Amino acid sequence: MITSERGRARQMNAGAGIARGKLLLFLHADTLLPAGFEAVVRQVLALPRTAAGAFRLRIDGPGAALRLIERGVNTRSERLGLPYGDQAIFLRADLSHRLGGYADLPIMEDLDLVQRLCAMGRIRIARTAVLTSARSWLTHGVLRVWLVNQACIGAYMAGVSVERIAAWRCRVLAPQREQALRSLPVGERRLPAEIALASPAVRE
Repeated sequence: MITSERGRARQMNAGAGIARGKLLLFLHADTLLPAGFEAVVRQVLALPRTAAGAFRLRIDGPGAALRLIERGVNTRSERLGLPYGDQAIFLRADLSHRLGGYADLPIMEDLDLVQRLCAMGRIRIARTAVLTSARSWLTHGVLRVWLVNQACIGAYMAGVSVERIAAWRCRVLAPQREQALRSLPVGERRLPAEIALASPAVRE
């Protein structure tokens, strides 16, 4: 168990800093890895000209809207080589350290890393999927979350500062978050922190 300053990029870098394996896997706290993920990671990274990899995405919730989100994410990832953090990005530890790990950004830290990795080689998507929580989608509404995410990505690509993007996203989604908290019993009014640490379990 380690502690870190607030901020997902800082938390993931803290995890990477104590990991001793030759391979790193960055896992969000609300995401579950598939059985046998260690072998998948090694197989993907062993492919020629591979800089990094990630898993397909499966969202742990019912409904056609979530299935459409999954399909869109997986199509984008496979065709463009642009996975995001909730797909459990993995890479060689030496490459991660050479790149300086995650940039200290309040948002879009995964997209920034993936863009830098693209210059180092291919980013491949495994055939198996991670399972991520549907809490955010169901709390805020699938369409609302999708629109907010696309707006954030578009703003980032257009050069808007990550500080402004993060502040706007917080304002837009805060009302639904507060409502979700009020609906919980008093002793449970704390949503899980979005902590992603480098897993030292993947070793060679």
